[in-house]
Amino acid sequence: MNVPSMVSLENLLVIGRSPDHAVAISESQNFDFASFIHCTSCWYVRFAKSDAQRIALYLEDSFEFAAALFGAWHAKKCVYLPTELLTATVERLSDEVDIFVGGFPERLSPMQKMVDMNIPTITWESLDPAAEALVVFTSGSSGHPVAIPKRLSQIFCEVASLSKLFDSELNDACVYSTVSHQHIYGLLFSILWPLASGRPFATRRLRFPEDIVAALNNQVSAVLVASPAHLKRLPSHLDWRNARKNLRKVFSSGGPLPNDALPICRELLGQAPTEIYGSSETGGVAWRQRAEGSSSAWVSLPQVEVKVSDDELSVRSPHLPKFDWTVTEDRVKPVDNGFEILGRRDRIIKIEEKRISIDAMEQALLRTKFVSEVRVIALSGHRLNLGVVAVPNEIGWELYDKSGKAALNAELRAALANVAEKTALPRRFRFLWSMPSNASGKSTEAALQKIFDPRRPNARLITRSQLNATFEISISENLPFFEGHFSEFAVLPGVTQIEWAILFGNEIFDIPPYFLGMSSVKFQRIITPNKVLTMELAFDANTGVLSFTYSANEQKFSSGRISFGAST
Repeated sequence: MNVPSMVSLENLLVIGRSPDHAVAISESQNFDFASFIHCTSCWYVRFAKSDAQRIALYLEDSFEFAAALFGAWHAKKCVYLPTELLTATVERLSDEVDIFVGGFPERLSPMQKMVDMNIPTITWESLDPAAEALVVFTSGSSGHPVAIPKRLSQIFCEVASLSKLFDSELNDACVYSTVSHQHIYGLLFSILWPLASGRPFATRRLRFPEDIVAALNNQVSAVLVASPAHLKRLPSHLDWRNARKNLRKVFSSGGPLPNDALPICRELLGQAPTEIYGSSETGGVAWRQRAEGSSSAWVSLPQVEVKVSDDELSVRSPHLPKFDWTVTEDRVKPVDNGFEILGRRDRIIKIEEKRISIDAMEQALLRTKFVSEVRVIALSGHRLNLGVVAVPNEIGWELYDKSGKAALNAELRAALANVAEKTALPRRFRFLWSMPSNASGKSTEAALQKIFDPRRPNARLITRSQLNATFEISISENLPFFEGHFSEFAVLPGVTQIEWAILFGNEIFDIPPYFLGMSSVKFQRIITPNKVLTMELAFDANTGVLSFTYSANEQKFSSGRISFGAST
């Protein structure tokens, strides 16, 4: 199949494509351009009949989302794009938008699509590039919702840049994504760019490595749009041979791709990912593909200008609200053919009147033989201090198991002796099986702060598969749940056991956002302080049911089933 020439997105529906042109694929059916026009028309009529101007849109299916997005744009509406449905985000959106569309709580009365098969034929007009038609509603690095307005020209220029750079390499490859289209990176790479270049995209996001292998095995020519969170955890035990053969290109964005992920990608995927550097605020800035032994320089995207002054990176491009120089938050240094990123400018903090580089601390910890990933964060409290969230490697976990958590803490603190004075060294350490990440693959500051919540138990992931997980949980006597429960004989409350099952279930599985109820909950034995328990979790994606069991030494303490859904 020959890919049609690129069509500007403002004229996509005006110029059109042949009715049978492939737009999207799912596990059960394919969607052609005629289907896309019909679905878009249904949404357009629905939106055009509404006086609402500001629409919050959240749809899981990428084809349905694309149709709703273009229906809203052609109805001259502004679409607010939340990256997730956290309570704080939904509450903030309630103050910003007129109506909700998609998987929002029922209390918000989300709008539904017109389903009348007799939708009239619509004469499409070109979209106005100057229209402020999208607001990216991101949680940001702090976890607080941030609204970033964008004109259509900013978005469409970035799509044109991607097409100019990479279309010739991709031909008719189908686009698969591990990243939600609710994030600007996923929106651009897995929906808008394929639509403009005439390339089909998958309607479902690939959430697990098993999904990636299955999809790439079934598609003779594919593109993978991924995040570092997925690429650095590719399991080698899966059969990647056909996937590697069928894969034309891999993209990575949403955060830095660790150096040690590159050998894994080259071995399993047959190539190093093409990395995209940018942000929701700046749009795409630069790209690179690191071959073995090559420079790590970033190269500017077409029409993007960069300059460096005193390690500060400034950008000027049509992806920004104004074509003027904008200073980024990154420190860089110029190199031949581009620039290298040194770290964030805002990662210098003061402790005891001493300036401390968070980046320097993280690099020192990564140079030890104990951890594969690490983040150092400032912890709030009556006195500013630092905390470390780390993913131990095999050697690190071996030390942890043999000599205890305190021994691993001491090794990491010793590694920082030449980086910061003793009074500024981190005081709290948390060791995880993987860094927390959101739908766009980012570990936000807010998610990392939650790891230090005193209500969170010390847990170790023992086994994990797509729908099952086993944890070892140490029940410390210092947990706040024992206070007042009971004074003569401390007992871990049943509600806490359920809370932990939900907490760790959400970290491991892709659980729907809304709690629906519980069933078969049994508490056979009481749990007292200083026990070590095994918590087994199983998630049924078809029913939305999370099952849990707490046990120790072949004795069952409690079990139950918790139901979740996409809406209340």
